[in-house]
Amino acid sequence: MRLNHALVIGGTGMLANVSLWLAEHDYHVSVIGRNPEKMQHLTIQNPEQLTPVLVDYSNPKEFSEQIHRIQQQNGPIQLVVAWVHSTGQHVIPCLTELLSPTQPWDLFQVHGSSSNLQEIKAKTALPSHVLYHQIQLGFKIEYGFSRWLTNEEISDGVIETIREGKSELLIGTLEPWKKRP
Repeated sequence: MRLNHALVIGGTGMLANVSLWLAEHDYHVSVIGRNPEKMQHLTIQNPEQLTPVLVDYSNPKEFSEQIHRIQQQNGPIQLVVAWVHSTGQHVIPCLTELLSPTQPWDLFQVHGSSSNLQEIKAKTALPSHVLYHQIQLGFKIEYGFSRWLTNEEISDGVIETIREGKSELLIGTLEPWKKRP
């Protein structure tokens, strides 16, 4: 039986638990990261289900080559979790070119606290067969002090979004903005 294929961009840091969760839930997970030590620490936990992809996604040619390679190796990608910085503006357009032009696939895009989700969604040209989900990272206020989210809180929110198929989720809060850490 062939497993579903997921791609997690930035899957060795704050999304490491997402990579492991997908691997435990009938996905073969291709994990994009740049840090060999973090990648080794992650993939050693489930080497059969995790494919390490050491590539800097800000290099469009190398990124495209790796996406093509992992689909040849592990089959078509049905689910993408993407934490992409501003240096990777080509990543989502590249994925829409390289992934199935007809079969539905899910894109779960993670955004920072100052992102305007409606503006991003309006500017993100996706084919109709791509199911788009947005996750925004906020902050927590505890005992009168604010702090950024932990990697565990971020992963838990992303997993909730995947499990429930939510189209949009805010992890933490954005208000009051002046309390932002």
